[in-house]
Amino acid sequence: MSTPAAPVRIVVADDHQIVRSGFTALLGTQPDFTVVGTAEDGAEAVRVCTETAPDVVLMDVRMPGVDGIEATRQLASPGSDRPRVVILTTFDLDEYVYDALCAGASGFLLKDVTAEQLFHAVRVIAAGEALLAPTVTRRLISEFARQRPRTDNSRAAGLETLTPRETQVLRLVAEGLSNPEIAARFTVTEETVKTHVSRILAKLGLRDRTQAVVAAYETGLVVPSSREPG
Repeated sequence: MSTPAAPVRIVVADDHQIVRSGFTALLGTQPDFTVVGTAEDGAEAVRVCTETAPDVVLMDVRMPGVDGIEATRQLASPGSDRPRVVILTTFDLDEYVYDALCAGASGFLLKDVTAEQLFHAVRVIAAGEALLAPTVTRRLISEFARQRPRTDNSRAAGLETLTPRETQVLRLVAEGLSNPEIAARFTVTEETVKTHVSRILAKLGLRDRTQAVVAAYETGLVVPSSREPG
């Protein structure tokens, strides 16, 4: 008889008490979730995460004092327990969200998500995947990558360590393809694709697929087109 998986440990950080309470109550209806703490600003979020070691943090991007971007940067820094951060925002095309993704967030959710979308997002992130919706996240990343000069020379240099196939896989990940879709494209197993993705993340020092998408755009491996899906 297999041992049941431990519940996903979650921290909710938002400066509006009604939002914190609402998300906490919703998450509490799921037997595989447990909310281990809440915070009303970024500094408190970092402290609570240090004390409770959550798996996932739902982080408001705009908070007084230490905002969600800086809190995400601190939580994603090497040496910490590095929970996976999901940014909460009101608008999808929000420059703050792009900055948060660059700081280490694994994805973002609009605050008006349905309960089922919220549950799905937390499970996806907790499983180590990235919350990538090609019609939203990729559009946001490409929009701001188009507006900003590429300055991360160290990350661009890291691309040179990738094999030709790894470079192809990274490009397809950035275009929004899933592992099964990439496997079909190259006529290989999904496990082979997972191995490629793991090696790409390791070589570039990235946490997950969202960071791989950001890197692909910022280094110019993928050039934002003038017609993104909307």
